[in-house]
Amino acid sequence: MSDMKDRIDQLADMMEEYKLSEAEMAADGFRISFKKRAKPVVQNGTQTTTLEQGAEEVLPDEPPIAAVDLTPSGLPITSPMTGIYYNAPSPASPPFVKEGDVVSAGEVIGLIEAMKVFNEIPAPISGTVAKIMVETGQLVNLGDPLLYIG
Repeated sequence: MSDMKDRIDQLADMMEEYKLSEAEMAADGFRISFKKRAKPVVQNGTQTTTLEQGAEEVLPDEPPIAAVDLTPSGLPITSPMTGIYYNAPSPASPPFVKEGDVVSAGEVIGLIEAMKVFNEIPAPISGTVAKIMVETGQLVNLGDPLLYIG
């Protein structure tokens, strides 16, 4: 039993050392779970109150915040290779496409420079550019979304 106590003490020490809030141990047919209670701090104006450990903070009933899907809608057009993305044929030229532009299948939507070669990236489908995901001069990897066509 002393061995088990040593293991429990060791686990508690590790929780402190690594600032863990939870830890679990299973050995010799026993399973022990530790959960550390944080001391919440409540600030009200200029006064700060630290709640006693074990005290409960009463929160008003509020509806949960709805999850927001930040993924742009439409078909993602992904990079066919790793390289540097450019949105125009030259720095002085206008961009190939902007958000809201209507593109046709096969129309160039950007360039990717790989091994000193500029590769045109054609739109695989016709549609409206919903969201551009990369900036000119940005490194893109194979499969990274360049833009979304809706």
